[in-house]
Amino acid sequence: MPAPSADAPPHQAARLRTPDGGEVALPCVVALMTPEGDCLPVPVHEDRPHPDGSRELRGAAHGFAARMHLRPYGPTDPRAQAYEGALTVRRTARTPTAAGLRIEVRLGQTEDPGWLIPGVFYGPGRLPGCERPYPRFAEGTDDPRALVADAWSFRADRCATPAVFARDRLGGAALALVAEVGELGEQGVGFALLPGRHPALRLHAPFREEPVVYYGSATPRPPRTPTHTWQPETTRTVRFTVHLLDTDPHAYAPVLRTLHERTPVPKEPAAWVGLDEAARLCAYGLHRWHYRDDPPVLLETAAFDREALGERGDRSAMHVSWVSGTPYAHALLLHARRTRDPGMAEAAVGVLDHIAENLAPGGTFWGQWGARGGWSAGWTPEPHRLHSRTLGDATLFLLRALAAERARGHDHPGWERAVRSNLAVAHGGRRAHDGRLAAAHHSDTGAPLTYEGSAGLAWVAPLTEAAAALGEPAWLATACHAGRAFAADLRDEFLCGAPEDVSLAPTSEDGYNAVIAYTLLHEADPGDPRWLDLARRAADWTLTFRYSYDVSFPPHTLLGAYGFRTRGGDQASPSNQHLHSFGLICLPEWVRLARHLHDPHYLTSARENLDCFRQFVARADGDFNAYRGMVSERFYQTECFQAKGMLLTLSHAWSAGVLLYACERARAMPEFEELR
Repeated sequence: MPAPSADAPPHQAARLRTPDGGEVALPCVVALMTPEGDCLPVPVHEDRPHPDGSRELRGAAHGFAARMHLRPYGPTDPRAQAYEGALTVRRTARTPTAAGLRIEVRLGQTEDPGWLIPGVFYGPGRLPGCERPYPRFAEGTDDPRALVADAWSFRADRCATPAVFARDRLGGAALALVAEVGELGEQGVGFALLPGRHPALRLHAPFREEPVVYYGSATPRPPRTPTHTWQPETTRTVRFTVHLLDTDPHAYAPVLRTLHERTPVPKEPAAWVGLDEAARLCAYGLHRWHYRDDPPVLLETAAFDREALGERGDRSAMHVSWVSGTPYAHALLLHARRTRDPGMAEAAVGVLDHIAENLAPGGTFWGQWGARGGWSAGWTPEPHRLHSRTLGDATLFLLRALAAERARGHDHPGWERAVRSNLAVAHGGRRAHDGRLAAAHHSDTGAPLTYEGSAGLAWVAPLTEAAAALGEPAWLATACHAGRAFAADLRDEFLCGAPEDVSLAPTSEDGYNAVIAYTLLHEADPGDPRWLDLARRAADWTLTFRYSYDVSFPPHTLLGAYGFRTRGGDQASPSNQHLHSFGLICLPEWVRLARHLHDPHYLTSARENLDCFRQFVARADGDFNAYRGMVSERFYQTECFQAKGMLLTLSHAWSAGVLLYACERARAMPEFEELR
């Protein structure tokens, strides 16, 4: 017989009320997904309420019987209601069959669903002008080869938290899996905009990846739609939660907090080494494998395999920040001064001198030094386009290096001149009507090239700190003006464009910049209450990228064999789906924000982030096939770029450097005293 469409009118829909008076509909108890791609709803024939507020939905069709139990849980919140769900499905026919399960809720009409799958999908996914290809939502579109569609489904391990959020005109909802792997194997999440502009939120068991699989490039892979073989009388259960929300786009934050708190955590910490040992190893690795003295630079990468590749496997280039440069030379210098290591101190000072002495004609830093071409713009698409996030970070950490050195009695006038020159360009490039800071500058003139995206937010932190450190109050006014302008991006829940290599994609790095900027603005201008609220919003948005659970790795993989734990690690971005440690760059501000808010949840997340990335620091030559002090950039927790469970066999200057920086700063904080 012809298969009924999932979009056909249901026999009976169960309905739940959102806090703002809207409705969430469960159109069927479950939908059966066939190997041929058909969707067979099992209608709701019975909807039984119970005195405790729970609901029981029952139905039978297509040789299956299904029961869904929804039980309210958690403290009463006028803005949200949560249900624990258990869907139990039994094969009643006498013959085996193959099928997957789909749990779906539908919302009312909307102009903007506000999609959120943590770590994977944000709003439209990809902006129309973004040059980096990865999945994009567009209403009424089905162009899988171009990675554009109005319905997407993803495997759970791509998600920092396996949940999907959307909203309509009257309210919102979230569906979340209790675990990455369930009784039917790896599970998944998805969404679709149905006819009439009704958002549909979906869970799949087993997972489905459709309309295509994104593997990190512009060339998609065929969809993956595994099914489960049901023998007669086989019974399987899928556990999940349903959250009914108001229309606030930030309503995801308390849901993610609740899901994080409900996820089991092993008693033993994930970290392999303490703070001081991690710092020693990272400092050694930076100095031994990444430092070169002619000219003094920190090479961006060093290959694990020295026998086969030698220095041919190293990237003979140095960005002034971001993937190398000032933040990590600053961290190395902090460690060298503390441990009284003159060789490391000389190397770190040499790198910082080299960067500070070689400004572009327009007055800013260059983007990157290369062994063949010398100084250039870096990885930006035009040869004269200097990325503001790269410049802003370089300025901030050179200023911090200068302050730390002066506190120890060492002065570096050239560093101050470089900081002042960069900030003069940033200050002069503010947009007249709203104070927004440029996302890119011309290397020859320093003139602003674009204000698109959130990269210009990286100027706020150095302007704020330098206003006090260098006696330039006008710079704080500029930072405050810019902070107000970029607040709109935060309230829209869409920051994008921080790294040079992903165009206008949203990334976790945008969140780190925002946390640093707004925490510093709150501390410099405490009379304005908006800064603390914006810093909190920035932290909440950043936590959408942070894994709240430990991914299950096959035991034969490297990450599986070493027992790598992902909780506390961050998805780099929807376009770069691997775990990275860059969140440690804002650990000091994150901890201070937790203090300002008197909220231990943020401190817990900072501790988990630092705990996660004290794994896989090579403790000796041969440790995970690396050399002592090497630290990888990428941990493949899902199928993207590499197979799940693999590790990128390159040591990155920033990976060792950001962990060194975090350890040096954390060891002086009482919150981390027991980790030394």
